[in-house]
Amino acid sequence: MFDVIDQKKQLLDAKRSFPPHTLQSIREHLIVNWTYNTNAIEGNTLTLSETKVVLEGITVGGKTISEHLEALNHREAILYVEEIVRQNQALSEWQIKSIHSLILKGILDDQAGVYRTQNVLISGARHLPPDCSQVPELMIHFTQWLENEGARLHPIARSAVIHSEFVKIYPFVDGNGRTARLLLNFELMKNGYPPIVIEKEQRLAYYTALDETHVTGDFTSFINFLVPIVDQTCDWYLKLL
Repeated sequence: MFDVIDQKKQLLDAKRSFPPHTLQSIREHLIVNWTYNTNAIEGNTLTLSETKVVLEGITVGGKTISEHLEALNHREAILYVEEIVRQNQALSEWQIKSIHSLILKGILDDQAGVYRTQNVLISGARHLPPDCSQVPELMIHFTQWLENEGARLHPIARSAVIHSEFVKIYPFVDGNGRTARLLLNFELMKNGYPPIVIEKEQRLAYYTALDETHVTGDFTSFINFLVPIVDQTCDWYLKLL
């Protein structure tokens, strides 16, 4: 399932170093599209063009302060993820909390980077997140899995499991989905794959695949959801580079 994508990755690797202006325009496009879609999945009403101007420092009338902050915060979180990828750091609880702190900065400051101390439900999902008392221990096991069993998986499969298991634990009161998508792309980028964007229009299929994985414990449905997106993203990069 991953062979075709890995062949395309080899073609991308052979094209390095990429033209700097092309690479910069791709990065700017990615930041806007990733930020727009990940926030739209969670209910942010900024359009794609409105997200772009907010990231340029312009206030959009009729939108809440939180919606503006969600866009600005997400860009900061992307920059942080890029930095820890450049430094070739392993994913730790501290980094996860730091990413989440950026997501909720100025929105829910008392919950930013803090594991939840109350129980929650995920609207529309069959899966029930674990009791809040279990979260610290589950997150320790999560990061230990990354260093041990997780290291044996193909990077695309590992990124899918990271996203799925993180959301299954649901360690924070809010911002789990945006954080999970950042963690997914952290793993892809760390292993030389281009970051992907799960689009707003894919939300139903995305949530369905995640819930199926959480209920059954079988990651196949979520991996199958992600693979075409990674594949199409590689095609897009090859066309441009």
